[in-house]
Amino acid sequence: MSWAEVAGSILGLINILLLVRRSVWNFPVAMVMVCLIGFVLFGAKLYSEAGLQVFFFVVNGYGWYLWSRAKETAAEVPVSWMGWRARMAWIIGTAVSSLSLGWLMHRFTDAALPFADSAIAGASITAQFLLSFRRIENWVLWVLIDVASVALYLSRGLNLLAALYFAFGVISVIGLREWMRAEKQQASVAQAFA
Repeated sequence: MSWAEVAGSILGLINILLLVRRSVWNFPVAMVMVCLIGFVLFGAKLYSEAGLQVFFFVVNGYGWYLWSRAKETAAEVPVSWMGWRARMAWIIGTAVSSLSLGWLMHRFTDAALPFADSAIAGASITAQFLLSFRRIENWVLWVLIDVASVALYLSRGLNLLAALYFAFGVISVIGLREWMRAEKQQASVAQAFA
């Protein structure tokens, strides 16, 4: 267990707690966290997820921008569900990108568990975009990702990261519940003014 794994794990917990509260400050915390975790994952030969941390860094900057703009027009950052067509498009896109990345990692690198690694990476990209767009489905996907990540990290001896992702899973269930409650409150307020 390295100092980067410890520090990244602590920042990860802070990050997800800020997300549940819909705080815009989750983004800068996440940007530091992903830098640290990226080094740990690269050392464990989980290249898809290490590369994913670079993506997370960029998309967290984008999410910070989007949430800051949304907060300017509302007291709290509004959240919503996607329609079925959008859900299907995201599912298909995630599956295709995950399988493609898994094949590339299997064929051209010495990646450990390339298809499991790439499935988690592909789903994480989707979940991060959905989070940036403030879609409630991001939490459902994060719960599934967290369960798969715990198994993957345990298989690679990354016990602290496995514990972190177990905690992420628990907090993601809370986040899902909180965002669903917030969406219902938004809907009742909108109805009251209609």
